[in-house]
Amino acid sequence: MRTVHEVSKLAGVSIRTLQYYDKIGLLHPSQYTESGYRLYDDTDLEKLQQILLFRELEFPLKDIKEIISRSDFDKHKALEQQIELLTLKKEHLENLINFAREIKLMEMKTLDFTAFDTKKIDEYTAQAKASWGSTPEYKEFEEKSKGRTSEEQQGLTNKMMNIFVEFGSIKGQSPESEEAQALVKKLQDFISEHFYTCSNKILGELGKMYGCGGDFTKNINQAGGDGTAEFAAAAIEFYCR
Repeated sequence: MRTVHEVSKLAGVSIRTLQYYDKIGLLHPSQYTESGYRLYDDTDLEKLQQILLFRELEFPLKDIKEIISRSDFDKHKALEQQIELLTLKKEHLENLINFAREIKLMEMKTLDFTAFDTKKIDEYTAQAKASWGSTPEYKEFEEKSKGRTSEEQQGLTNKMMNIFVEFGSIKGQSPESEEAQALVKKLQDFISEHFYTCSNKILGELGKMYGCGGDFTKNINQAGGDGTAEFAAAAIEFYCR
């Protein structure tokens, strides 16, 4: 067993942080001394490692608590996702370092901002969070999907993509136009009816993913033509605002 001071030194985490984790139910020590001092065993330290890895990936404490408290929490799955995200972050940092070195060594002026792009990281983070099914929306999605055949599921996906085809047909308009805003409402209602309750907050997050440049953007643009995903994202942003 280790005291809170020993764990603080070992993990590089302040005593105040450990006390806070205990207070919010994120990491309780296995035991307390008669005087009320916290004592941590190896299982507690393993849990702390998981928490710190998720914190490095900028997961909010509330999300971390929901994830690691689940009865079906899979440490192996979590580590796979953490490794993937950390690898993406490493690539991002290497791109930034190389970019800065080029500017320094060549004394060049550039308006290229691609090294600052975090779209892949943002998209994978969103997918990793969603995969834990810790939200009411995900549970609702599971319930509504129960019993659907793969053909039925594909049919719904096709119908949803057809909405993006409609977005593509009017992408020359302003995303604030009545027609564009009506399509956003149509998309929101479709998601709520067939998948999960799509609040404006959730719709706004979906819009960011649609236009972030990853697989979502690629698939939507394949359906509606280049620029469709970005147009839909802008229309959704205005709608939610």
